[in-house]
Amino acid sequence: MSLYLTIHVFVISFPLLRSFEYRVKYYTKWAPLGLALLMTGLLFITWDVIFTEMGVWGFNPIYLSGYYVLNLPIEEWLFFVTAPFSSIFIYENVVYFIKKPISNTVTHKIFLIAGVVLIILSIIFQDRTYTFINFLGTGTLLLIHARFIKANYAGHFLIAYLIHLLPFMITNGVLTGSFIDEPIVWYNNSENLGIRLVTVPVEDLMYALFLLLLAITFYEYFKKRLSGRT
Repeated sequence: MSLYLTIHVFVISFPLLRSFEYRVKYYTKWAPLGLALLMTGLLFITWDVIFTEMGVWGFNPIYLSGYYVLNLPIEEWLFFVTAPFSSIFIYENVVYFIKKPISNTVTHKIFLIAGVVLIILSIIFQDRTYTFINFLGTGTLLLIHARFIKANYAGHFLIAYLIHLLPFMITNGVLTGSFIDEPIVWYNNSENLGIRLVTVPVEDLMYALFLLLLAITFYEYFKKRLSGRT
């Protein structure tokens, strides 16, 4: 088994085993979850394919199984299953166990400020492809939430995102070269700010925010649709 596949097993094992826990009952939500992963994956895999072709990032073959689809290693395709599956598992536990999250009013203000800042930064650094697209997309989604969606799950989402940063930094640290001789995923630093948290590009924090917020947006939408609520 390749190292990248091993990381996927590590990421998904605990959430998968705990999906049948009697309180959260994550397994009962797999239908809307699957639809959310499909919708999110359509965007992010397209993004991934284009950026790989452009040389914005790439993959070290010594840590891969050698199977590719659309020039992406199969391990990278699995990333868009295991990462949101496990992150939304954290979110569902936050919803269940934290009865008084950050208020939605405060969270929407945070979204508004962060969204404006990210869009300004995307304009300033529009010559750096990863920074520009990442910050622009994340900022736009935050503004849409702050001004139009105004979801009642925003406070729980923000807590879940902050909690998920701990396992994210561990796993993404390994992917970007922490604890191993070479990175599994390499980045072209001329296409980003060149700022690293140990080995993790600072842009990845916003990438994770974009991925998780979009996935939960679809997830909550499909939960309502499948339960018959409008």
